[in-house]
Amino acid sequence: MSTRTLNQVAVNRAQTKILITSTSDIVCARQMGRQLAEANHFTKSQQTRFATAISELTRNVLTYAVEGECLFNVSNSPKHIVVTAIVVDKGPGIDNVALALQDGVSGGHGLGLGLPGAKRLVDTFAIESKPGLTKVTVSIVRSNVTKQY
Repeated sequence: MSTRTLNQVAVNRAQTKILITSTSDIVCARQMGRQLAEANHFTKSQQTRFATAISELTRNVLTYAVEGECLFNVSNSPKHIVVTAIVVDKGPGIDNVALALQDGVSGGHGLGLGLPGAKRLVDTFAIESKPGLTKVTVSIVRSNVTKQY
């Protein structure tokens, strides 16, 4: 997906799906997350944290499941704007989710900072995993209420 097309999709669509089959797809998912956050007026810090979490989660797809997808959604209510990424794969699953969310615990050869690090970077984090399915949902949230002085 070209940068021009990516920009148009980020601004014009509330829901998008990116297949994760190669490292270039990690970059595309990361860019989509950042652009959706930017288009919805999140701070630079929030944009970076969200993009980094997406990068970690989609890298896990390639490491443990070979392929998956990253779905994006933007919801806008009178009180909040929420940008969500849902990373799904059909890999072996995570045997012990609570353990995997602890710093220093790795299912492979990494440092064990991916899942707990991603969790710290976002406002909401949910994970479900069983053999054949792992689904991680992360969101950033900002107030949609303007202050009146």
